[in-house]
Amino acid sequence: MILRNIQPATYRAWLSRVWWRQEPCFFSSVPPQPVPPLVQTLQGYLSTLEPLLPPDELSHTRRMVQEFGSPGGLGARLQKALEKRARHTKNWISPWWVQWAYLESRQPLPVHSNPAISLPRRDYNGWRSQLVFASKLIAAVLDFKAKIKTGHLPVENMRGKPLCMELYPLLFSSCRIPGPKHDYIAHHGRSRRSPTHITVVRNYQFFQLEVYNSDGSRMTESQIHSQLLRIRSQSWKTDKEPMGILTSEHRHTWGEAYNRLLRDKLNKESVGLIETGLFSLCLDSPVMRISDEKYASRKAAQVLHGGGTFSNSGNRWFDKTLQFVVGEDGSWGLLYEAAIAEGPPIATLLHHILEYCEKPDPKRAPLVPLPMPKKLYFHIDREIKRDIEHAKQNLDILINDLDVNVFNFKKFGKELPKQHNLSPNSFIQVALQLAYYRVHDEVCPACDIASQRMFRGGRTEYIRSPANQTLKFILAFDDPSVTREAKLQLFREAVDAYTALTLKVLQGHGVDLHLLGLKLQAIEEGLSIPKVFMDTAYGLATHWKLRTGQVPANTDSVMCFGPLVPDGYAICYNPQADHVHFSITAFNCCEETNAETLALTLKDTLGHLQELLQPTV
Repeated sequence: MILRNIQPATYRAWLSRVWWRQEPCFFSSVPPQPVPPLVQTLQGYLSTLEPLLPPDELSHTRRMVQEFGSPGGLGARLQKALEKRARHTKNWISPWWVQWAYLESRQPLPVHSNPAISLPRRDYNGWRSQLVFASKLIAAVLDFKAKIKTGHLPVENMRGKPLCMELYPLLFSSCRIPGPKHDYIAHHGRSRRSPTHITVVRNYQFFQLEVYNSDGSRMTESQIHSQLLRIRSQSWKTDKEPMGILTSEHRHTWGEAYNRLLRDKLNKESVGLIETGLFSLCLDSPVMRISDEKYASRKAAQVLHGGGTFSNSGNRWFDKTLQFVVGEDGSWGLLYEAAIAEGPPIATLLHHILEYCEKPDPKRAPLVPLPMPKKLYFHIDREIKRDIEHAKQNLDILINDLDVNVFNFKKFGKELPKQHNLSPNSFIQVALQLAYYRVHDEVCPACDIASQRMFRGGRTEYIRSPANQTLKFILAFDDPSVTREAKLQLFREAVDAYTALTLKVLQGHGVDLHLLGLKLQAIEEGLSIPKVFMDTAYGLATHWKLRTGQVPANTDSVMCFGPLVPDGYAICYNPQADHVHFSITAFNCCEETNAETLALTLKDTLGHLQELLQPTV
């Protein structure tokens, strides 16, 4: 199903009816998402402002919030409308959230939106082993897809409660479509004739690869491998234009180029095959190696954006929901489009791939001739050529502006906080605020991404920081007049406060989704945006200088994405038992931020916190 050039109101209605309509087994045991009490949300919002605002500004905002939340006021009216919406829709906020957070954003997808996951380098170097591993990876993903289709994918749990599994079937045969004012989602997995192909791209050239036999059985690894060899023989470096670069543009610019591209019948067919494919496989040339120390950062950056127009950026179709990247040098990872996919389901998929890759090929290849993989051709006129050149320039500017610093902190992992009855995630969040303060001499608004999949159709919510307890601890930590015992107590209070806030968010009582719902409900009713959202305090509190995300996985993987604001950072981390993988990104154009400086300060800060918990003297 593809949705294009329809009115926003019609689109929103479609979202609430169809967007999450999957098999009942995926959500029947999961409760609906609650609308939090208005007073609770407004109180929570004010408490997040306390560490960030001077007293006079806080008093002004408090009066504004009280007026908004008064009985019979505008807030109460909008609250009733949201509660009614919750009774008549499967999820009262997720369709709005997807449209507002993703589909209405006009920024380029690489760096700004699509997260990348970089995994440990495979033990090979060369194109032959690259294709063997790629064949195994394709077979593993198809095996995962079969588990979803047959209902054999176990329902996930969090804190003993089942999670909504609806996103899983949407991962395949999905693509984002650029539009003039907002984008659309195309999901082809439920069409009458579900797609049976993937897209393989090498040296900027795209191929349609059928991965099922005529009898409906999945191709074996050896069959896939023989097809990848054929693709390699047809994709030597030429002067082919990197068509995938177009998808890296500003969304409005890409939308205009997309319409020009699809005027031609050949282009329309080729683009359609990319969009409908189950997923994409990017066969990359090696990551440019400078030093072992910087290789991890280069590797993550290559998955994220391709490394530039002279490297592998032309091997991407950034609108595609799932893109697996396999390099000649053993580097590999996954890039995904976030309007449909999310970190935890992606981590589950990657865990399955790694387990599958440990097993031998279970099937022999049947002795049947295979059709030649279909090379996708494009007719490039002068206008499209100009679009590609502009996209190449803009992407290289964006890539050169992004500083990526990936490192493995080896002194301790999540076991240390656990030994002291502290939440590992909360421990790291307080450490991030302390490290930021040490670099910038201030605390800043930070958002940590938390799942809402414990509710039907739930997506994500922000956990806000810093709390008052965090600020008190930070101000005391480097003060020599404060005793170690007092610092330790303040640290525990800061970590526990974050843990309590996390629990609240996981119960559906976060602040940001509710505030967004109130704002969008006012717009839906044709009202002026409430003053509380036009207040400078609201702008300050949502200028996320720290965008953070934990994707706990059983692998030594690390997620990577760009900052939300020009003067901010994005920090992802994956805590293992005795070490933690971090990625930090910042923009070079901002003189105040520096990813390497923050990384060095964070390492030092974590070491000091270890000393606080376990003094060596």
